[in-house]
Parts: sequence; C-alpha cells; structure tokens
Amino acid sequence: MDGATEIGLVDTRQVSEQKGGSYTISASRILLPKKVLFTIGVGVHEDCLVSFELALRDAGIEKYNLVTVSSIFPPGCEIVGKEEGLRELMPGQIVYCVMARMTSNEEGKKIFASVGAAIPEDPALNGYLTEYHGYYDGKEIGKHAEDMAAYMLETNFGVKAAKKLNATVTADVERYTTVVAAAVFVM
Repeated sequence: MDGATEIGLVDTRQVSEQKGGSYTISASRILLPKKVLFTIGVGVHEDCLVSFELALRDAGIEKYNLVTVSSIFPPGCEIVGKEEGLRELMPGQIVYCVMARMTSNEEGKKIFASVGAAIPEDPALNGYLTEYHGYYDGKEIGKHAEDMAAYMLETNFGVKAAKKLNATVTADVERYTTVVAAAVFVM
C-alpha cells in the first residue's frame, strides 16, 4: 500500500480563479454553505436585550446559536425561502449568518437594518453581502446595501453583479426597539 492509501485519501477540488489566483483545497476541511435564506425582524420591549430577542423571534432565528461572519456570498450557494431554509436547521445548532442590527430607545426616531447581496453570473465565483444599519433618513436603504455589495464585488474581482437583492426592515422607535436583517447560511 502506498502512503496516501494508508492514511486515507483527502477529497480536493479546484476553485475557480479569481483575483487572488487558483486554489486547491481539501473538501473535508471547509465549511461552505450550500444554501442561504434572508429574513428580517423587529422587537420592542422595556429592556434592550429582550428587544433583541424579540427581533430574532420575529425573524424566526431565535432558536439557533448565531455566529456572525463577514460579507462573502459563497460560490454555488442557493438562495432559498425562509421556511424552506429554516426546516433544515435544528434548535441549538450553531448557525452562521451575516447580520445587520440596530437598537435604539430614542422615541420618535426611525431605525433600519439591511443586508444587501451582489452575486456574479458565474456560480463558481463568490459574491458579496453587506450589513447596513442606522437611523432612517428617507433614503433608499435596500438599494444602497445592494450597491455597496456590488461595489465590493467589482472593485475586488473586476466582476459585475448579475443579481442584486436585499432584506431590509425599518421601525419607529418606542421603548427599546431592535431591527435585524440577516442572511442565514445552511450548511
């Protein structure tokens, strides 16, 4: 037997070439999401932390141990509906997400959270996600989040977005109000 057979063969795959070059990686060592769902939520309460919990409940993602990650839309990742994606997750599971979150107790103000996406035509290439949050000033929030993601995609890889989308929520502040927008990954 040769050494590779004795220790077990490791699956590898070639990743499409982008600006940084071509890579060979071990498929057994990567966490690459296969699906993503987009969701939004609003929570209002006298307590800041509880308002966040209520926003997560409204978004349908309170049952998971959420780990926020940076802004890369994985190559080949399929966008699915919220209900379809959540059916594949179990309570208590560690779940990766890109999340925009805003909490305020400044009554009379309006707040927002948005996640924008820019996806290239070639599914073998990664896209970008952006998190955008703040006080609402009447401007087009979702489009801005999409445009930021498209800018990152184009300036980093020289690739235009074939598809742009966003998940955006606004809310008038009363007591403590939290808004969340998230791209939730399904492995």
